[in-house]
Amino acid sequence: MTDASATPPRVPAAAVAPRLIATDLDGTLLHDDKTVSDRTIAALAAAERAGIEVFFVTGRPARWMGVVSDHVHGHGLAICANGAAVVDLHRGGRIVEVSPLDRTVALDVVEALRSAVPDTSFAVERTSGIHYEPQYPPLLLDPAAVVAPAEKLLAEDFVPPLGPTGDDDPAFPDQPVIKLLAHHPDLEPDAFLALAREAAGDLASFTRSSPTALLEISGLGVSKAGTLAHCCAERGISPEEVVAFGDMPNDIEMLTWAGTSYAMANAHPEVLAVTTGRTASNNDDGVAVVIEEILQRYGGERDDRQR
Repeated sequence: MTDASATPPRVPAAAVAPRLIATDLDGTLLHDDKTVSDRTIAALAAAERAGIEVFFVTGRPARWMGVVSDHVHGHGLAICANGAAVVDLHRGGRIVEVSPLDRTVALDVVEALRSAVPDTSFAVERTSGIHYEPQYPPLLLDPAAVVAPAEKLLAEDFVPPLGPTGDDDPAFPDQPVIKLLAHHPDLEPDAFLALAREAAGDLASFTRSSPTALLEISGLGVSKAGTLAHCCAERGISPEEVVAFGDMPNDIEMLTWAGTSYAMANAHPEVLAVTTGRTASNNDDGVAVVIEEILQRYGGERDDRQR
């Protein structure tokens, strides 16, 4: 893999000045310790002052957005759960739009993967929180989660507990499923993804962002790219006016949709293969490096305090 942090980024020429920056979080904007550097904070603020909107586009659920909630300006929106949820960070991370995974389809996916890939365990992400099987690894799970077989968690009569605020969200009283997660203890991650897509790719959208064999399963056709395209269309922003950043397979559709795209130096090989540019690693503030170059090129404000 080429070490993009060794040289300055190449900012591809664009036909028009960028109007929106779309960035993944983990492995992209955030350092490995899950913090946002002062340099990145300054670059995001400078972009907003220059009239460039910033969208965080992540596989994270809404309740894990506190790490960046103070750094979104203007619109206040973020795209979460790989496009399945639009979240208002100005309103405490409240979900305002959902593209759910149908419960019965999720059950069909569970059945197909259990048959094709034995030893797979599952978690069910709803608008109110996550619930999981006993065999599922404890990866930052909610203490109030229900632990039960996936078939029970997806049953028609299953009543999820209240969300972290202790009350029902009036917008989504039925607490729809926004993502199904599947984990395998032994398989190589890309091999697991390929097997799952072969077994049930006609039922739902499969991707991954974890270094482990952990798959993220959304409704068929739901992706970061689709929801970002919808948000851009509402603002009259074309793909050519979007600059996107990412590092893992769940970013690929967004990166290929955007007019200009960057893979981080630490990116998955498939991401490196589809982007129009490369930048430094997440730990070397690769997103900030490119934003600074964009603002310099297109005459926007540039905050040199961290230089």
